[in-house]
Amino acid sequence: MTAAGLLAISLNLRAAVSSIGPVIGDIRADLGFSAAAASLLTTIPVVAFGIFAFAAPGLSQRLGMRRLLGLVLLVLAAGILLRSVPGLQMLFLGTCLVGAAIAVGNVVIPAVIKSDFAAKSGLMMGLYSAFIGIGASLGSGLTVPLRESFGGSWRWALAAWAGLAVFALLAWVPQLLRRGGSGKPSGTSAGEAGPGETGPAARGGDTGAGMRQLLADPVAIAVTLTMGIQSMTYYASLTWVPSIFMAAGMPAQQAGWMVAFTVFPSTVTSLLAPIFAQRVRPTWLPMLIAVGLGMSSFTGLLFAPLAAPYVWMTLMGFAQGALLALCLSFIVWRSPSVLLTAKVSTMAQGFGYILAAAGPIGMGALHSLSGGWTVPIIALLCVFAVLFAVSVLAARDAFVLGGTGRQIVAD
Repeated sequence: MTAAGLLAISLNLRAAVSSIGPVIGDIRADLGFSAAAASLLTTIPVVAFGIFAFAAPGLSQRLGMRRLLGLVLLVLAAGILLRSVPGLQMLFLGTCLVGAAIAVGNVVIPAVIKSDFAAKSGLMMGLYSAFIGIGASLGSGLTVPLRESFGGSWRWALAAWAGLAVFALLAWVPQLLRRGGSGKPSGTSAGEAGPGETGPAARGGDTGAGMRQLLADPVAIAVTLTMGIQSMTYYASLTWVPSIFMAAGMPAQQAGWMVAFTVFPSTVTSLLAPIFAQRVRPTWLPMLIAVGLGMSSFTGLLFAPLAAPYVWMTLMGFAQGALLALCLSFIVWRSPSVLLTAKVSTMAQGFGYILAAAGPIGMGALHSLSGGWTVPIIALLCVFAVLFAVSVLAARDAFVLGGTGRQIVAD
């Protein structure tokens, strides 16, 4: 089944990255490098998500989407194993390969969903987002137990995650063997144009737009900025929320658990938000709710972080799950064809993840300048407000490169 294979791949799109954090202290102690060098192990993948995303459309046209996803899993497994080989160079080279593989997967999966699940895109994008979150939680939660089971070896603990990539590859083999199933993206797809839709896909017109055209399109720009600003808030939270709790007096181990806890509420909203968004008007209401949940969470962290930490993190999880699922869904919903979905996905995730790298860096810089967390949190609240303003444009019933349409709602 295509769906099962896609979800198995989705589990791999963050696990290899989130597994680094729990053993970063062991890596520093073993290899003897600085905190700045250690931060690169978590920053490099995010930057790679942006840079290597631009290679996805060309590779997809040459190999086909399904074959390309198989290659993604092979490169991902190789990168995971390579970074566990002794030597600082191997660690960083493997990390780059991991980021590159995930970047291409990030772009291609929405296009496959557009191609194979047009009438159930809300459900599939929700499941896709949820499995990304579950994979991230597995990486952060199981790496330390894996290290202990391997006699304290962080190298073997990280290498073990190659097994998840191999599992996904085995689940994807039936798609590689499909007759005529290379999955090369095309301008149109059967059943793609929904009721009441107009625009290139519905008219059967050419959708072979170049990046220059997309960069001038207001809908594509809005989708890209929404994805990028959402990612800024996510990676800023992932990086600094434990420090906010520790500054308030929470033990380090509990502070780390608070971030992992968010996967439970985020899974719920990842599944429900896209389905809700397809049925509600005005179209910006789901984003307003999601942004409001995020702002409520950080307002609690600002004024009383230890008063109700599980409440704040539940709100944060609800927000993160909904925001990611909606942003990924906008890529599919605002693109009138499979080919254009791949290109919009490239633009949104390429530029978006490059923008996302500014989140943790900017919040850390504000903390250094101000000496506390009040100014950084207020700045992040302002970023949330900008996110909603931009998302109003991305949420409109409009296609990239013209046309309007009603989102397809599965029966």
